[in-house]
Amino acid sequence: MSASRLDGLGAGTGVGSIEPYTKVQDTALLVLRLVVAAIFLYAGSAKWPFWSAPPEGMSVVLLNVVKFLSIVEPLGSLALLLGVLTRWAAAGLGIIMVGAIFFVRLTLHAGLFTTPEGTGLDYNLLILAGCIALIAFGAGGWSMDAIRKKASAQEAV
Repeated sequence: MSASRLDGLGAGTGVGSIEPYTKVQDTALLVLRLVVAAIFLYAGSAKWPFWSAPPEGMSVVLLNVVKFLSIVEPLGSLALLLGVLTRWAAAGLGIIMVGAIFFVRLTLHAGLFTTPEGTGLDYNLLILAGCIALIAFGAGGWSMDAIRKKASAQEAV
């Protein structure tokens, strides 16, 4: 899907139709945005101590990746909280989750589901699914994206 197609769908507009989302759909998208944003806000802020006290034995490359994630995860979560450029923020956070899935699989040899023996990929896949849903359906009617779309529609009239 091209960038112009992503922007053209707009917030609060049903995918593939000109019908706006119902209040229940807008509420579901708001809750999804808030949950995904809270997860990434916490995950990003948990990486902030790495700036002042990196653990011994951590490679420079991994340390730089963690520092980068400590900046972009909170920024992406703030975009989701406000509903600003939601599809783009969800796409960026989704890419982070794909990287996290590969990292967990390769380093921890994780299976699909979490068991008493070890971590699984289920939690990461669930967050990725939330990001994909936000990419597909946008922010919903209760977002800055929807306010921006309504303002641009009024200017066009």
